[in-house]
Amino acid sequence: MKAAHALILGGGVIGSTGKLRWRLNRLRCMTPSEVAHRVVRAVSAGAERSGMVVLRPVPPPDFRARPRPWVHADGVLVDPLPYLNAADRIAAGRLDVFALHDIDIGTPPRWNHDPKTGVQAPRRYGRTLDYRDPGLVGDIKYLWEINRHLHLVTLAQAYSLSGDTRYFEVLRTHLESWFEACPYPVGPNWSSALESALRLINWSAAWQLLGGHASAVFATPQGAGLRQRWLESIYRHAQFICGNFSLYSSANNHLLGEATGLFIASNTWPCWPRARAWRKASRAMLEREVPLQTAADGVNLEQAVSYQQFVLDLLLLALLAGKANRQWFSVTYESRVEAMLEYLASIMDAGGNVPMIGDADDARVVGLGHAGDSSYRSLLATGAVLFGRGDFKLKAGSVDDKTRWLLGRRADEAFETQKTTGARLPIRRAFKHGGYYILGCDFESSSEIRMVVDAGPLGYQAIAAHGHADALACTLSVGGLEFLVDTGTFAYHTQGDWRSYFRGTAAHNTIRIDATDQSQPGGNFIWLRKARAGCTAWSSTSGKDVFEGWQDGYMSLPDPVMHTRRITLNKRNRTLLIEDSLDMIGEHDVELFFHCSEHCEVEPGKDGYRVGREGGAISLDLPREPGGSSNVLCGSIAPMGGWVSRRFDHKSPAPTIVWRARLAGPTVLRTKIAC
Repeated sequence: MKAAHALILGGGVIGSTGKLRWRLNRLRCMTPSEVAHRVVRAVSAGAERSGMVVLRPVPPPDFRARPRPWVHADGVLVDPLPYLNAADRIAAGRLDVFALHDIDIGTPPRWNHDPKTGVQAPRRYGRTLDYRDPGLVGDIKYLWEINRHLHLVTLAQAYSLSGDTRYFEVLRTHLESWFEACPYPVGPNWSSALESALRLINWSAAWQLLGGHASAVFATPQGAGLRQRWLESIYRHAQFICGNFSLYSSANNHLLGEATGLFIASNTWPCWPRARAWRKASRAMLEREVPLQTAADGVNLEQAVSYQQFVLDLLLLALLAGKANRQWFSVTYESRVEAMLEYLASIMDAGGNVPMIGDADDARVVGLGHAGDSSYRSLLATGAVLFGRGDFKLKAGSVDDKTRWLLGRRADEAFETQKTTGARLPIRRAFKHGGYYILGCDFESSSEIRMVVDAGPLGYQAIAAHGHADALACTLSVGGLEFLVDTGTFAYHTQGDWRSYFRGTAAHNTIRIDATDQSQPGGNFIWLRKARAGCTAWSSTSGKDVFEGWQDGYMSLPDPVMHTRRITLNKRNRTLLIEDSLDMIGEHDVELFFHCSEHCEVEPGKDGYRVGREGGAISLDLPREPGGSSNVLCGSIAPMGGWVSRRFDHKSPAPTIVWRARLAGPTVLRTKIAC
């Protein structure tokens, strides 16, 4: 029975109470149809693993179809030096992977080796390999990141810019070693359809930068042999994705990524009859899923800004690949992509900061730009040209290299000639479908006040995988400087205590009752009981912005507590009044959190605290409720608190102001912020 559960859920045999609990929680989130679907898929995997399914040979490619590129190498206006330097590091076996800098990945890389823990994943059948088990595979995020092959795009860029075949030889060595170390269907690199799709997207970019199937690099016997083995693996990847789409409760960004990878593959390599079926199925899937996974106002329904960026990148790449090859998407698809860009532009402050709402894993779809570039500004720069949007141009500021590689030599001229006359920022203030509201004044200036309030759902679908327990939380920046922040994510599959903290209520600028999260987690990417939230009032005038919302995350307590929050911005005296109303009968422990940027210093004030940083300061007057007390945590382990995670697997001490009291009966807590 245990083995059957493991196969249905896509992992190995249960080896601990924790794993059993996770599997039961996961089953609780499934419909009978999904369970049946997973049983069928498990039977298929078992048949393939046992050798009952005969692996058919890859058909020979037919190069008569001439695909058009969506990555442009000719005349692209970029400085070659950063790409050559980056490629030289890769050639020397050095790479940055999340929190690890300039690590030795090997020459050629050790593809089934986790560079963080040193664990070597076993050569087992990939579809049933338990990649969630750190004892088996290490930290799978690190292993998979290298195998997405973003760095191969850098090598191809260096070859394209310099003509130096040394860079192609490194790329060839990496690919040949990967084919040897990761044969279909063995190992952790054949355990996720999304990982296969992202690899295909980067292979497509590299293929185009090398010059396509007729490139001079394939003219030698060695080059021709690489092309043959590469195409065989591409075909296997596409077939693997087709048989392992993330459906039902798993149909989130993974499914969009898989469909994008398959669509891009079908347009880059239309050299098999089956490619037509791949193109048709993947485009239909994208057309169906985009309006399902994205609200009409452009908010991705996973309620995670980093995944908004990730999904937008996928959808824009598919759009560009389709346009290049006369495979048009619908008006609905394009307008939803444009709306997603509008949301990003609206929540970005005058300094280019974007709130770290929800999960983030630093994922990039394709390795075309510089690692340090803002992925958000890059998307807006591309969107400014594609959609003729002067407001996107203003938020992007300038053209980035990724946009240049995607749009070719016309990118700079098209961006510069884009008119900004009459452009209004922020584009939107209220995103009622997604659940986000922006209070502020003096936008896009050194005096800007911008507060983003979250009154949206926890996350997407039954498991709400990438949402955080952050209902009615807010962030605040003044003059483009962050003061009150969302603390980020830090961990995914490993470091369970930190995973729980960063996505829990105490890591967000909201109220916590009885030391309990608003929503009940059931695993690293599962929420069982989900808090609901909504907005009951929103208005904006020249003198005042008002938001009022509610969340019911504590209505399941023995003595239920209903939390409503009213925030009023007085634009004339530049003050924010936050009124938290708690509708309850009995006594409860109440905590109110204010997480400050790591660049802030907090000092006691008359009725609260002064929060200062280079360039400005705010004052925070806390509730005066009898029995209330406050303190500041910074880099605390027990209790956990006072941390900000700007990057995956990296955290920094940052001051967190905590106000707490034991309260009974209906209560209104008032906090005043002077900006």
